[in-house]
Amino acid sequence: MMKTASIPRPLVRTNQWTIVLTVVFSLTLHVYWVLFIPLLAGLMGLVFHFNPIMRGAKLFLRKAPSDYVPEDAQQQQFNQYIALSCLFLSLLGFTFHWIIVGYTFAILVALAAFVAILGFCVGCFIRFQWSQYRYRRQARAQQG
Repeated sequence: MMKTASIPRPLVRTNQWTIVLTVVFSLTLHVYWVLFIPLLAGLMGLVFHFNPIMRGAKLFLRKAPSDYVPEDAQQQQFNQYIALSCLFLSLLGFTFHWIIVGYTFAILVALAAFVAILGFCVGCFIRFQWSQYRYRRQARAQQG
């Protein structure tokens, strides 16, 4: 049986809470540069496979990483692309004084992260729907 790569849930939750808290802090105090923290950590995770937020949280795990509920690494990578896109667009909005764009994408990513903490993964839903669309399109192409 092939084992898929996974990430312990507490590390994923720490990353999600970091996104939520930095967005709340940033929007409340109008300190938009704070959004660079989860953006850079996520970018490092995707490019170098080293997310400093998760690496720091790993030091506080009390059990072996394999003893925690696993989160699919590929799904988390997909979710991270969505989060990074929203954070980047938010920062771009604030940089160019497009306040509505900045707030919209910051709130979107914070809501998605918070909803994921509560148990519903928006990125998982999007990825599943995309997979279904591709499957149906492929099936139609083979039929006719």
